[in-house]
Amino acid sequence: MKAQRSLRMTQGPEKAPHRSLLYALGLSGEEIRRPLVGVVNSFNEVVPGHLHLRTLAEAVKAGVRGAGGTPLEFPAIAVCDGLAMNHEGMKFSLPSREIIADSVEIMATAHPFDALVLIPNCDKTVPGMLMAMLRLNIPAVLVSGGPMLAGAALPGGGRSDLISVFEGVGRARVGAISLDELEEMTENACPGCGSCAGMYTANTMNCLAEAIGLALPGNGTVPAVSADRIRLAKRAGAQVMVLLEKNLTPRDIVTDKSVANAAAVDMALGGSSNTVLHLPAIFREAGLGLSLDMFDAVSRKTPNLCKLSPAGLPHIQDLHEAGGIPAVMAELLAGGLLHGDPLTVTGLSVAENLKALKAAVKNAEVIRPLSDPHFAEGGIAILKGTLAPEGAVVKQFAVLPSMMRRTVTARVFDSEEDATAAVLGGRIKAGDCVVVRYEGPRGGPGMREMLTPTSAIAGMGLDGDVALITDGRFSGGSRGAAVGHVSPEAADGGVIGIVRDGDEILIDIPGRRLDLLVSDEEIRARLKTCKAPDKPVASPLLRRYARQVGSASTGAVFRDEI
Repeated sequence: MKAQRSLRMTQGPEKAPHRSLLYALGLSGEEIRRPLVGVVNSFNEVVPGHLHLRTLAEAVKAGVRGAGGTPLEFPAIAVCDGLAMNHEGMKFSLPSREIIADSVEIMATAHPFDALVLIPNCDKTVPGMLMAMLRLNIPAVLVSGGPMLAGAALPGGGRSDLISVFEGVGRARVGAISLDELEEMTENACPGCGSCAGMYTANTMNCLAEAIGLALPGNGTVPAVSADRIRLAKRAGAQVMVLLEKNLTPRDIVTDKSVANAAAVDMALGGSSNTVLHLPAIFREAGLGLSLDMFDAVSRKTPNLCKLSPAGLPHIQDLHEAGGIPAVMAELLAGGLLHGDPLTVTGLSVAENLKALKAAVKNAEVIRPLSDPHFAEGGIAILKGTLAPEGAVVKQFAVLPSMMRRTVTARVFDSEEDATAAVLGGRIKAGDCVVVRYEGPRGGPGMREMLTPTSAIAGMGLDGDVALITDGRFSGGSRGAAVGHVSPEAADGGVIGIVRDGDEILIDIPGRRLDLLVSDEEIRARLKTCKAPDKPVASPLLRRYARQVGSASTGAVFRDEI
């Protein structure tokens, strides 16, 4: 083990004042002399996915103490995207990722911990903490809060979850269910703590933390309410002490092969389109790249093996019972689609982990074999064309066949609120494409998720005939022909800013094209006269964010300082 970082704060006569402050915490001299482990806890009483994290933090601390360390807990913020959806609060969700990463860096440097255990769960806490792990590069383990159980049974089969309620709003609007039925679903869709039950952004990122190697097996799928989740947290606390002894750090674990593994598992799972923002941001902290072209290359060769909610009926608990992420990785490894040699926080390689776990698929309906996938390609496709020269993102396996290649008519809106009102007001018809612009990282600012309009389109039964294209982004719970991250965004002079009502747009997902069907000459002429709408930004934080943030095509990370 290298010399303890914490000795910078605790050793020698000149650090007597520092020790005095540590004694004020109730620590003994022996505890001060042991390795100090920061326990980053994103608990709060606002986010259901984080409601139980105090219990997990205590389990982590028990594991650290049992292995000879001294745990010291500190907090991190967390936004619930579901609660922030479809109002100005969603503008603050993506920016919170950078604040989380920065705040962990601040705390772990101002108080030089020897190691970290990080406890996130919901959408931006997971990538924010993974970014901090790689930035700080001290021994660290991530252990999430785990997924929520699915809710009450639905009349048509399967069980409910949060997305059932979002889509239920659209169903109620067209009279498919009553308001009383909607309220009954509302009360029973989310039965308790944990990250929402489908393969949405939080669960996707928690699963990919396993694939990257920075979390223990089970991190993504062990249910939040299970005793095994508490045991997993204890193991994480003990394991970080092993990493400290071996001086095994996150950048020893995360390599180019880890990047490829993360993308492959993402495609096999059919993960959230938000991974196209988060994975590049995470790997950038280690000096590694993951471009849109790399995503698409992996997608073209990696079959989609899992069709979980919102694309299918199974939920994360079903994936866990089917063998979890190790089973998915074992299937990919056997097919030559995964690297087996990268290290993980277990201290073993990927292949050694899978062998030790005897990883295997236990339910071939939930995790399909490579010989019989749900979809021949991965869950995410990258589209380019005159409307998106730098790229756009679609969750292709959640798109109905009728919309895989379709020419649609633009209905243009400069805000999510206006688009949602048009959808719920019955003003969108078959063959239309709802174009929502000035909602990108800079233009929003904050690149809001658009789960409300996409869910309304699906709930109203229009997802087989209506598309939505935006320079904003989508929830992992969105389904249908929802094409997001259009880059360059309208606020950066992108072509999406000059689309007009009545323009035709070609969506060709198999061909990876997204084209505005007007002449190049017309596009150039419109760009010369295009003027962004006046959109005052009251928040100082969002004004700073808009000045610093880069394109969605590179992860919406902050631009390098000049």
